[in-house]
Amino acid sequence: MQEARQERILLLLLYLFTAVTGLIDAVSYIALGHIFTANMTGNIVLLGFALAGVPGLSALRSLTAFTAFFVGALIGGRLAAKVTPLSSHRWKMTAFGCEALFLLAATLASIVPVLFDSTRMYAVIVLTALAMGLRNATVRKIALPDLTTTVLTLTITGLAADSSLAGGGDPRWQRRVMSILLMFAGAVVGALLLRHSLALPLGLATASAVCGVAAFYGNPRLGSGETRIAGKVGNDA
Repeated sequence: MQEARQERILLLLLYLFTAVTGLIDAVSYIALGHIFTANMTGNIVLLGFALAGVPGLSALRSLTAFTAFFVGALIGGRLAAKVTPLSSHRWKMTAFGCEALFLLAATLASIVPVLFDSTRMYAVIVLTALAMGLRNATVRKIALPDLTTTVLTLTITGLAADSSLAGGGDPRWQRRVMSILLMFAGAVVGALLLRHSLALPLGLATASAVCGVAAFYGNPRLGSGETRIAGKVGNDA
Protein backbone atom coordinates (compact mmCIF):
# COMPACT_ATOMS: atom_id res chain seq x y z
CA MET A 1 0.00 0.00 0.00
CA GLN A 2 2.69 2.49 1.03
CA GLU A 3 4.90 1.58 -1.93
CA ALA A 4 2.02 2.04 -4.36
CA ARG A 5 1.34 5.46 -2.86
CA GLN A 6 4.99 6.48 -3.35
CA GLU A 7 4.85 5.31 -6.96
CA ARG A 8 1.78 7.42 -7.64
CA ILE A 9 3.36 10.48 -6.05
CA LEU A 10 6.55 10.15 -8.13
CA LEU A 11 4.55 9.68 -11.33
CA LEU A 12 2.35 12.69 -10.54
CA LEU A 13 5.42 14.84 -9.87
CA LEU A 14 7.01 13.94 -13.18
CA TYR A 15 3.69 14.56 -14.94
CA LEU A 16 3.58 17.98 -13.29
CA PHE A 17 7.12 18.77 -14.42
CA THR A 18 6.19 17.73 -17.97
CA ALA A 19 3.39 20.29 -17.99
CA VAL A 20 5.81 22.89 -16.65
CA THR A 21 8.05 22.26 -19.66
CA GLY A 22 5.17 23.33 -21.89
CA LEU A 23 4.77 26.47 -19.77
CA ILE A 24 8.47 27.36 -19.97
CA ASP A 25 8.75 26.77 -23.70
CA ALA A 26 5.63 28.89 -24.28
CA VAL A 27 7.33 31.68 -22.34
CA SER A 28 10.66 31.32 -24.11
CA TYR A 29 9.31 31.03 -27.64
CA ILE A 30 6.54 33.62 -27.46
CA ALA A 31 7.99 36.17 -25.05
CA LEU A 32 11.78 35.74 -25.25
CA GLY A 33 12.39 36.06 -28.96
CA HIS A 34 11.61 32.72 -30.58
CA ILE A 35 13.94 30.40 -28.69
CA PHE A 36 13.46 27.40 -26.41
CA THR A 37 14.95 27.15 -22.92
CA ALA A 38 13.65 23.67 -22.12
CA ASN A 39 13.61 21.93 -25.51
CA MET A 40 17.22 22.01 -26.71
CA THR A 41 16.45 20.05 -29.88
CA GLY A 42 14.22 22.86 -31.05
CA ASN A 43 16.66 25.46 -29.81
CA ILE A 44 19.56 24.00 -31.81
CA VAL A 45 17.39 23.96 -34.93
CA LEU A 46 16.42 27.60 -34.36
CA LEU A 47 20.09 28.45 -33.86
CA GLY A 48 20.83 26.96 -37.28
CA PHE A 49 18.00 28.98 -38.81
CA ALA A 50 19.32 32.14 -37.15
CA LEU A 51 22.85 31.56 -38.46
CA ALA A 52 21.36 31.09 -41.91
CA GLY A 53 19.84 34.56 -41.64
CA VAL A 54 16.18 33.73 -41.13
CA PRO A 55 14.44 36.99 -40.07
CA GLY A 56 13.14 37.30 -36.50
CA LEU A 57 15.59 34.83 -34.99
CA SER A 58 18.69 35.55 -32.90
CA ALA A 59 21.76 33.35 -32.74
CA LEU A 60 22.87 35.13 -29.56
CA ARG A 61 19.62 34.35 -27.74
CA SER A 62 19.71 30.71 -28.84
CA LEU A 63 23.37 30.37 -27.82
CA THR A 64 22.62 31.97 -24.46
CA ALA A 65 19.81 29.48 -23.83
CA PHE A 66 22.00 26.56 -24.89
CA THR A 67 24.91 27.63 -22.71
CA ALA A 68 22.73 28.21 -19.64
CA PHE A 69 20.96 24.86 -20.15
CA PHE A 70 24.34 23.12 -20.44
CA VAL A 71 25.56 24.77 -17.24
CA GLY A 72 22.32 23.81 -15.48
CA ALA A 73 22.79 20.19 -16.57
CA LEU A 74 26.37 20.30 -15.27
CA ILE A 75 25.09 21.54 -11.92
CA GLY A 76 22.49 18.76 -11.87
CA GLY A 77 25.07 16.10 -12.66
CA ARG A 78 27.46 17.46 -10.07
CA LEU A 79 24.76 17.45 -7.38
CA ALA A 80 23.88 13.87 -8.22
CA ALA A 81 27.52 12.78 -8.04
CA LYS A 82 28.26 14.55 -4.77
CA VAL A 83 25.03 14.22 -2.79
CA THR A 84 23.54 10.89 -3.89
CA PRO A 85 26.20 8.79 -2.05
CA LEU A 86 25.20 10.62 1.13
CA SER A 87 21.45 10.56 0.61
CA SER A 88 19.36 10.03 -2.53
CA HIS A 89 16.53 11.86 -0.80
CA ARG A 90 18.72 14.87 -0.06
CA TRP A 91 19.97 14.90 -3.66
CA LYS A 92 16.49 15.15 -5.14
CA MET A 93 15.42 17.71 -2.54
CA THR A 94 18.47 19.84 -3.33
CA ALA A 95 18.12 19.53 -7.11
CA PHE A 96 14.43 20.42 -7.25
CA GLY A 97 15.01 23.13 -4.65
CA CYS A 98 17.65 24.72 -6.88
CA GLU A 99 15.26 24.51 -9.83
CA ALA A 100 12.61 26.29 -7.78
CA LEU A 101 15.10 29.03 -6.84
CA PHE A 102 16.11 29.57 -10.48
CA LEU A 103 12.46 29.80 -11.53
CA LEU A 104 11.68 32.15 -8.65
CA ALA A 105 14.58 34.36 -9.73
CA ALA A 106 13.24 34.32 -13.30
CA THR A 107 9.80 35.35 -12.05
CA LEU A 108 11.29 38.23 -10.06
CA ALA A 109 13.44 39.27 -13.03
CA SER A 110 10.31 39.50 -15.14
CA ILE A 111 8.72 42.09 -12.83
CA VAL A 112 11.66 44.06 -11.41
CA PRO A 113 12.16 47.41 -13.21
CA VAL A 114 15.26 47.48 -15.46
CA LEU A 115 16.81 50.09 -17.74
CA PHE A 116 16.67 47.94 -20.85
CA ASP A 117 14.12 45.32 -21.88
CA SER A 118 16.94 43.23 -23.35
CA THR A 119 18.45 42.91 -19.86
CA ARG A 120 15.19 41.46 -18.54
CA MET A 121 14.89 39.13 -21.52
CA TYR A 122 18.39 37.69 -21.20
CA ALA A 123 18.04 37.33 -17.44
CA VAL A 124 14.87 35.26 -17.87
CA ILE A 125 16.48 33.22 -20.66
CA VAL A 126 19.49 32.36 -18.51
CA LEU A 127 17.50 31.58 -15.36
CA THR A 128 14.83 29.42 -17.02
CA ALA A 129 17.44 27.52 -19.06
CA LEU A 130 19.51 26.90 -15.92
CA ALA A 131 16.41 25.53 -14.19
CA MET A 132 15.48 23.28 -17.10
CA GLY A 133 19.02 21.98 -17.57
CA LEU A 134 19.30 21.13 -13.89
CA ARG A 135 15.93 19.43 -13.85
CA ASN A 136 16.62 17.49 -17.03
CA ALA A 137 19.84 16.14 -15.55
CA THR A 138 18.02 15.16 -12.35
CA VAL A 139 15.15 13.41 -14.12
CA ARG A 140 17.67 11.63 -16.33
CA LYS A 141 19.31 10.23 -13.19
CA ILE A 142 15.90 9.14 -11.87
CA ALA A 143 15.57 7.28 -15.20
CA LEU A 144 11.86 6.55 -15.19
CA PRO A 145 11.07 5.27 -18.72
CA ASP A 146 8.94 7.52 -20.95
CA LEU A 147 8.99 10.40 -18.47
CA THR A 148 11.90 12.63 -19.41
CA THR A 149 9.63 15.68 -18.75
CA THR A 150 11.31 17.75 -21.51
CA VAL A 151 11.52 15.64 -24.70
CA LEU A 152 8.63 13.96 -26.51
CA THR A 153 10.24 12.67 -29.71
CA LEU A 154 11.19 9.28 -28.28
CA THR A 155 7.92 9.12 -26.34
CA ILE A 156 5.86 9.59 -29.51
CA THR A 157 8.08 7.15 -31.41
CA GLY A 158 7.66 4.54 -28.68
CA LEU A 159 3.90 5.08 -28.59
CA ALA A 160 3.68 4.30 -32.31
CA ALA A 161 6.45 1.72 -32.74
CA ASP A 162 5.44 -0.33 -29.68
CA SER A 163 1.71 -0.15 -30.35
CA SER A 164 -0.48 -3.11 -31.20
CA LEU A 165 -0.87 -1.67 -34.70
CA ALA A 166 2.89 -2.13 -35.14
CA GLY A 167 2.81 -5.60 -33.60
CA GLY A 168 3.91 -4.50 -30.13
CA GLY A 169 2.38 -4.88 -26.72
CA ASP A 170 1.58 -1.21 -25.98
CA PRO A 171 3.91 -0.95 -22.94
CA ARG A 172 3.34 2.12 -20.75
CA TRP A 173 1.01 3.67 -23.33
CA GLN A 174 -0.92 5.54 -20.64
CA ARG A 175 2.26 7.19 -19.40
CA ARG A 176 3.27 8.16 -22.93
CA VAL A 177 -0.12 9.62 -23.79
CA MET A 178 -0.24 11.55 -20.51
CA SER A 179 3.20 13.05 -21.18
CA ILE A 180 2.10 14.28 -24.61
CA LEU A 181 -1.19 15.71 -23.36
CA LEU A 182 0.36 17.42 -20.34
CA MET A 183 3.11 19.13 -22.29
CA PHE A 184 0.49 20.26 -24.80
CA ALA A 185 -1.72 21.55 -21.97
CA GLY A 186 1.22 23.35 -20.37
CA ALA A 187 1.97 25.10 -23.65
CA VAL A 188 -1.66 26.17 -24.05
CA VAL A 189 -1.86 27.48 -20.47
CA GLY A 190 1.47 29.28 -20.85
CA ALA A 191 0.36 31.00 -24.04
CA LEU A 192 -2.92 32.09 -22.44
CA LEU A 193 -1.23 33.42 -19.29
CA LEU A 194 1.26 35.40 -21.39
CA ARG A 195 -1.65 37.50 -22.65
CA HIS A 196 -1.75 39.00 -19.16
CA SER A 197 1.90 39.10 -18.10
CA LEU A 198 5.25 37.35 -18.35
CA ALA A 199 5.33 36.78 -14.60
CA LEU A 200 2.14 34.67 -14.47
CA PRO A 201 3.39 31.53 -16.28
CA LEU A 202 6.79 31.87 -14.60
CA GLY A 203 5.12 32.13 -11.20
CA LEU A 204 3.04 29.04 -11.93
CA ALA A 205 6.18 27.14 -12.96
CA THR A 206 7.86 28.23 -9.73
CA ALA A 207 4.91 27.08 -7.65
CA SER A 208 5.02 23.70 -9.40
CA ALA A 209 8.72 23.29 -8.59
CA VAL A 210 8.01 24.17 -4.96
CA CYS A 211 5.32 21.46 -4.93
CA GLY A 212 7.98 19.01 -6.05
CA VAL A 213 10.28 20.00 -3.20
CA ALA A 214 7.40 19.76 -0.72
CA ALA A 215 6.47 16.30 -1.99
CA PHE A 216 10.00 14.99 -1.48
CA TYR A 217 10.21 16.66 1.91
CA GLY A 218 6.99 15.01 3.05
CA ASN A 219 7.80 11.61 1.54
CA PRO A 220 11.41 10.64 2.30
CA ARG A 221 11.07 7.24 0.62
CA LEU A 222 10.57 8.97 -2.75
CA GLY A 223 14.27 9.68 -2.70
CA SER A 224 15.47 6.58 -0.94
CA GLY A 225 15.28 4.18 -3.87
CA GLU A 226 13.07 1.87 -1.77
CA THR A 227 9.90 2.02 -3.83
CA ARG A 228 8.94 -0.72 -6.26
CA ILE A 229 9.03 1.78 -9.11
CA ALA A 230 12.69 2.49 -8.43
CA GLY A 231 13.42 -1.20 -8.46
CA LYS A 232 11.71 -1.66 -11.81
CA VAL A 233 13.56 1.17 -13.57
CA GLY A 234 16.59 -0.89 -14.49
CA ASN A 235 14.46 -3.67 -15.99
CA ASP A 236 12.28 -1.24 -17.94
CA ALA A 237 15.30 0.62 -19.26
